[in-house]
Amino acid sequence: MATKKAAKRGGAKKGGAKRGGAKKARGSARKASRGKRSGAKRAPNPAFMKPMQPDTALSAVVGSNPMPRTEITKKLWQYIKKNGAQDQKERRMINADDKLRPVFGGKNKVSMFEMTKLVNKHLKPP
Repeated sequence: MATKKAAKRGGAKKGGAKRGGAKKARGSARKASRGKRSGAKRAPNPAFMKPMQPDTALSAVVGSNPMPRTEITKKLWQYIKKNGAQDQKERRMINADDKLRPVFGGKNKVSMFEMTKLVNKHLKPP
């Protein structure tokens, strides 16, 4: 009986080393399968694709035509990049110029995360 337990213990140690390699193989197989899933395109959320009408303050930056929120965000970022409104030291912060200040609620500097919340206040359904 003692020999069987010793054999099991010895086998368990060796098996543990083999299992570690098997885990790595399974992990890489999971990564490979994730890559295959990404081939199918995700359907965009219909709420983001619904055209929204920007108010006068926001239309000075992105235009006055109704467009989806995603397009409004793209145009806002184009304006920020074109005019150098992104802070050079703190890249998450946006420095407001004369056109952006009314959109940002009168603030001179907002974070890019706060920016989307402030922009949503300037949108309404057409």
